Amino acid sequence: MLATHSPGGLAEKKKRRQRYVEKGGKCNVQHGNVRETYRYLTDIFTTLVDLKWRFSLLVFTLAYAITWLFFGLIWWFIAYCRGDLDHLEDHTWTPCVNNLNGFVSAFLFSIETETTIGYGHRVITDKCPEGIILLLLQAILGSMVNAFMVGCMFVKISQPNKRAETLVFSSHAVVSLRDDRLCLMFRVGDLRSSHIVEASIRAKLIKSKQTQEGEFIPLNQTDINVGFETGDDRLFLVSPLIISHEINEHSPFWEVSKEQLAKDEFEIVVILEGMVEATGMTCQARSSYLMDEVLWGHRFMSVLSLEDGFYEVDYNSFHQTFEVPTPSCSAKELAEATARMDAHLYWSIPSRLDEKVEEGTEKEAGDKERNGSLANPESESKV
Repeated sequence: MLATHSPGGLAEKKKRRQRYVEKGGKCNVQHGNVRETYRYLTDIFTTLVDLKWRFSLLVFTLAYAITWLFFGLIWWFIAYCRGDLDHLEDHTWTPCVNNLNGFVSAFLFSIETETTIGYGHRVITDKCPEGIILLLLQAILGSMVNAFMVGCMFVKISQPNKRAETLVFSSHAVVSLRDDRLCLMFRVGDLRSSHIVEASIRAKLIKSKQTQEGEFIPLNQTDINVGFETGDDRLFLVSPLIISHEINEHSPFWEVSKEQLAKDEFEIVVILEGMVEATGMTCQARSSYLMDEVLWGHRFMSVLSLEDGFYEVDYNSFHQTFEVPTPSCSAKELAEATARMDAHLYWSIPSRLDEKVEEGTEKEAGDKERNGSLANPESESKV
């Protein structure tokens, strides 16, 4: 029976617990009471890159405006101290900067100097050593500001965060049999034609626990093996793939049954990493599944079909699942039941062979008795 599940989930749900990671990949954690805020300034480049766009544009604008105003004020101060502003109409006077007649013209000259526009109307003269020194300082500092701010904007623009928007995860995870073993599965896909290089997948179980000593560990993280030992965690993500976690004795779901799964509180966080083929930058996409988003006894619909000369992926069926016969017991109970059946079969085969051997022995003994009885009358007749 086909079962289509939207990201909103089933109609009747118990109250959701707070997510650790949102479905879209955002980590639902806020840092409070951080007193050592100076640490953000020690890595000012990363701090500026991590700012929201409106604040980044504000810092970008202020960085240039403040430097222009600062050096414009110094140029005006030099002209004021030299008396250039008092000899504006004296053509025999050699000012520090030609045609600088006030703060506005000093500010414009500062912009021309730092941006190397050079309109030619205002120009520094060789009779002003302090102006020459200031020109050198502004040229050097302006280059540093350009490198820093343009670098920040370039890194922010080229961040592969939006690339993760085209990496999709199935809205639900499923539990069903694969090769007679219970497996936890979810599906990942890439909507773009440009591929993710060196893609790898990993999963974490987020669940609070209490140790034997009574220590309570909130949101404890446990690894979920999705093929690290066999290399299945390294993906060739050309078409959607179903990631499988075999529930064995090393799995945190080893003793979890269908009934216990519905009562338990946990969150499965899945992380897909790889390099963007176009830029070579590392990209990470995240999603999560709560306990009511894990469907027991379901399997994913196939999305891949063979067309004329190519394979076609139908993303309309990407999130769709259908029910399949699945034991409701835990993987541990299933393994024990299978072991008992194997043991019974193992011991039943020798016992049947023994019965056949005994039947054969009895038959041979009966034949000998009959042959002996036939031989006795002949001996008596001879006597």
